[in-house]
Amino acid sequence: MLGICEPAAAVGCLWENQMTQITPLFPRQAAPELEVKTTDGGTWRLSDQSPENFTMVVIYRGLHCPICSRYLKDLDNKLGQFAEVGVEVIALSSDSEERAQTAKTDWDLPNLTIGYGLDLDTARKWGLYISAGIGKTSIGVEEPELFSEPGLFLIQPDGAVYFGSVQTMPFARPAFAEILGATKFVLERGYPARGEVTDHTVSQAAE
Repeated sequence: MLGICEPAAAVGCLWENQMTQITPLFPRQAAPELEVKTTDGGTWRLSDQSPENFTMVVIYRGLHCPICSRYLKDLDNKLGQFAEVGVEVIALSSDSEERAQTAKTDWDLPNLTIGYGLDLDTARKWGLYISAGIGKTSIGVEEPELFSEPGLFLIQPDGAVYFGSVQTMPFARPAFAEILGATKFVLERGYPARGEVTDHTVSQAAE
């Protein structure tokens, strides 16, 4: 079990004067710009998207992650169902082009748009956590020196954040069947984005 970082600890501990800022994304506010290359040779930009209801941005850890392969295969199988409720989808990571191409092929993701080369500064702007590589994973693939941990976001057509989930670990991610069900519910009910309060002290003072 890894403990708390101590002054003489190994690589991977970040001290106060070395830390980079994580920016939480607030619902109903504009999402940061996002641009990545895709394995089909194109360039994907969030600002170019015009979904009927939402753009779903799924950030995965990379080729080294066995859970990611199963997770994205489930997503690939459900793309038609997401399209039926007006949701366009991209999955992306901080992996290189070569690793992203390998993931698309080896994980059998014929329909899913795969982006690569997520800049870690951009990852921070999206509120994502970053891990340091610790060697080969259970499938024998080396972790990158640094990589982004998972995240999932629903972005409205106007570019505002509707839903966001970020994680520090690869486990227990939002299930796509549940995301589908929730999307149908919020569209039917006109349910507003929640978690929008940026300063609770001001809200309390106004009461």
